Amino acid sequence: MTEMEKMKAGLEYSYADEELKARKTQAILWCEEYNAIDGRDFEAQYAYLKKMLGSVGERVWIAKTFCCDCGKNIHIGNDFTGNFNLTILDIREVYIGNHVMIGPNTLITTVGHPLSPKARRDYMAHAEPIRIGNDVWIGGNVTILPGITIGNNVVIAAGAVVTKDVPDNSLVGGVPAKLIKKLENDVE
Repeated sequence: MTEMEKMKAGLEYSYADEELKARKTQAILWCEEYNAIDGRDFEAQYAYLKKMLGSVGERVWIAKTFCCDCGKNIHIGNDFTGNFNLTILDIREVYIGNHVMIGPNTLITTVGHPLSPKARRDYMAHAEPIRIGNDVWIGGNVTILPGITIGNNVVIAAGAVVTKDVPDNSLVGGVPAKLIKKLENDVE
């Protein structure tokens, strides 16, 4: 198997692989170009997101500075706001539903590294997809780790580190994030 095939199969892979490095280099260039667009030119920003990301719904906006690892693995629904300094390490797929807001300085990462120092010296990694439902508000300075599923009608408090799946209709917060209370869903 190639390193890309291993990564897509959820196996440990080497991120020093030339194909994976080329993909990351392309994403770096896209992010530089996106972040260079005039901040008042929302139409140009939206058009560029449609070019660089896997899929983009209507009324999608991401503030500067936006960083990603691939771009094409990010899939965003309708009515999305990503605030300043959003980083999405989309080695694997990131699916974001409709009516989602993400606060500033948030990290969504599909990639992790082994506990073994030898494996880290050998540039090994593993990656798992992330899924974020509809009507989600992610506060500022949140970290979402690989393989997480966040349900519908969820609020993640500022500064939380999400290490486990979050069920529908929940407010979570803390490090690691824990259930604070259940929420009413008044749009169903």
